Amino acid sequence: MDFLFLFLWYLASILITVIMICICSKTPRLKGLAQEGAQLCSCVFPKCLQRATQRFLHYLFHTRNHVFIMLHLVLQGMVYAEYTWEIFGYCQDLEFSWSYLLLPYVLLIVNLVFFTLTCITNPGTITKADELFFLQVYEFDSVMFPRNARCSTCNLRKPARSKHCGVCDRCVHRFDHHCVWVNNCIGAWNTRYFLTYLSTLTASAATLAAVSTAFLVRLVVVSDLYQETYLDDLGRLQEMDIVLIIQYLFLSFPRIIFLLGFVLVLSFLLGGYLCFVMYLAATNETTNEWCRGDWTWCEHCPLVARSQSTDRKVYKNIHSRGLWSNLGEIFLPALPYYQKKKK
Repeated sequence: MDFLFLFLWYLASILITVIMICICSKTPRLKGLAQEGAQLCSCVFPKCLQRATQRFLHYLFHTRNHVFIMLHLVLQGMVYAEYTWEIFGYCQDLEFSWSYLLLPYVLLIVNLVFFTLTCITNPGTITKADELFFLQVYEFDSVMFPRNARCSTCNLRKPARSKHCGVCDRCVHRFDHHCVWVNNCIGAWNTRYFLTYLSTLTASAATLAAVSTAFLVRLVVVSDLYQETYLDDLGRLQEMDIVLIIQYLFLSFPRIIFLLGFVLVLSFLLGGYLCFVMYLAATNETTNEWCRGDWTWCEHCPLVARSQSTDRKVYKNIHSRGLWSNLGEIFLPALPYYQKKKK
């Protein structure tokens, strides 16, 4: 029971930590804590180890590499190998529906297709040849995206909603974020692939969790485990409760329980992130704009609302034109804004 308790506490701590990081990600307090933690580590660890760690982290998160792609495929392969090796065979013996058992494989194939498309598709790299076209796609708001601004690295005029990616070293049209898992930026031309990839990945994890749970529940029902009795420490006859059933399943099928715990946590994390991404898609906003758009300063701009106490201004999203238009802008090629007005 002690190990089972620690396992459940471990899963809960992961969820709580990730949720707290997501909540605090838009506040400067988290950055301050990270800096204080780095200063504390600098006093404990030797400088050679610090430099090696910095170089390794810089390689992981600040250069284009295939480490996270390989990690993604290895984790996915391990999960599906365990599902095929144990759960699939057991579910066949318990006469599960074939369509129910094969659904995770269908989702895996679709997921790998859109994962590949997200990795290899040009997200919307701005070059000298197509700079003029991108300048006409979105209107400038003179707050977050001022007119006639230039990229100091590419020496190109910056279209509205674009950003220079330091990892890829290029300006990207409708820049959302750089995703290390696909080793590519998410921009105007591959956001639709990223949304489908994320949706199928979430569905895969949820389906694997559902099949694993259904197998364990049916196993308990078929074996009448819930009707069994046992002798406690005082020699009294007791009926099996849910805690002892979970302990029995954990001891009998440890890999399946670990798999179930992993895909459950993954389902919650991916599901939460998917809801956030769908919210951004429905409001025609990017992750970059969401992170930067809480407050901004501007003295003469009709597109922002003035705070009553200070000259601080609230950023206003001028690109949202309704749910279906916002979603259509992701799944269909973007047009210059003056052509949209004619339609």
